[in-house]
Amino acid sequence: MAYSSEGSAADLAGAAGSDAADQRRALRRHRGVATALLVVMGSTYAGATWFGSTYGVDGFWIDLLRAGTEAALVGGLADWFAVTALFRRPLGLPIPHTAVIPRNKDRIGQGLGRFIERNFLEPKLVAARLREAGVSRRLGLWLSEKENADLVADRLVVVLAFVFRSLNDQKMARLMQVMLRRRLGETELAPVLAALVDVLRRNGMHQQLFDTMLDAVARYLAAHKHQIHQVVEERSDWWIPKRVDRRVAEAITAGLEDYLQSLRDRDHAARDSFDAAIARLVDDLRRSPAHRARVNALRDRLLETPQLSDYTATLWQSLRGGLEEELAAPHSRLRQALSGALRSLGSAVADDPEVQARMDRRIEEAAVALVEPWRKDIGQFVADVVRGWETATVVERVELAVGRDLQYIRVNGTLVGAVVGCLLFLATEYLF
Repeated sequence: MAYSSEGSAADLAGAAGSDAADQRRALRRHRGVATALLVVMGSTYAGATWFGSTYGVDGFWIDLLRAGTEAALVGGLADWFAVTALFRRPLGLPIPHTAVIPRNKDRIGQGLGRFIERNFLEPKLVAARLREAGVSRRLGLWLSEKENADLVADRLVVVLAFVFRSLNDQKMARLMQVMLRRRLGETELAPVLAALVDVLRRNGMHQQLFDTMLDAVARYLAAHKHQIHQVVEERSDWWIPKRVDRRVAEAITAGLEDYLQSLRDRDHAARDSFDAAIARLVDDLRRSPAHRARVNALRDRLLETPQLSDYTATLWQSLRGGLEEELAAPHSRLRQALSGALRSLGSAVADDPEVQARMDRRIEEAAVALVEPWRKDIGQFVADVVRGWETATVVERVELAVGRDLQYIRVNGTLVGAVVGCLLFLATEYLF
């Protein structure tokens, strides 16, 4: 799957710009509604006042309308002033304690940083949230899906390919040599050889080895018959005829071939002796200090040979070449094996509550260990980011985020003012 960081950044920027445009349109719409309501109340108040003074019309309903609209106008203007004073100076006038956010941008950033530090990054809170989220179970269910396992396997392959490209061949070959020498130098090979030979003997592999040796000897004998004739002639007395020497040589060769052929019989006494010898070798390798010392000495001589360096270098090159070939193939067995292992791991985690509990504890411990030392730094980072913003940017972002709700405050202030004005008028009318 191709991945472009530039394309993703452009997509994110486009999405952010689209959201901001939607927020601006919503803010303008709600601001227009609040302002229109305030204009309606002011116009109604002015109309009721003008109508009463011009035509001399006075009475309960006109007075009630005028009282309600007058209070609505006062409440709406007061709330307009309060909302506007948060972001800028109303009408541009230098009124004290206005433009609250622009004047206190840095202090707001510090407060926001402390708030996040104390209320979001509290270690116990982080651990509790992670515990409630069931991260391990969700991760297991996610990994058990083939598409997700393939995605993670592809990412791991990319990381492994980068790691292999970054490795130094000489250093890796030297490291393999050191590790091989250290590991073999600490390992008692005699018991290992005993177990290996015993397995071969129990499965009859030593008899197959015996047959292979017989085949090799028979081929060698057939290919070197003339040498047997030559040896017989060289060791024969001078007065013995050559024809006799040839017949003796042929008889020796035929006798050897017959004996080799008889050894192919699995019930032959020689095979029983061979089997017993192998059994004694296994026992000696397991129990005999002398055999163990000879094996260790052979091991030490092998580790000191210069050919070991060449072998480790060749082994590393072969290993690296094979792995790089597997990593480069789009549908390699390595990718499939990684994906299958991840799916199996995900299914095992998703189905085992005990494993989930252990993983969740480890995740909580890791999260707390990461959060605790960085709490203050993260809070300070938030404060520094806010401090680095331009004042106009801060005002715009806050206003876009909460400005629509603030316009509802203006609407509510206007309506509540109208209701309160009417109630006060009625109370005054009927009580006094």
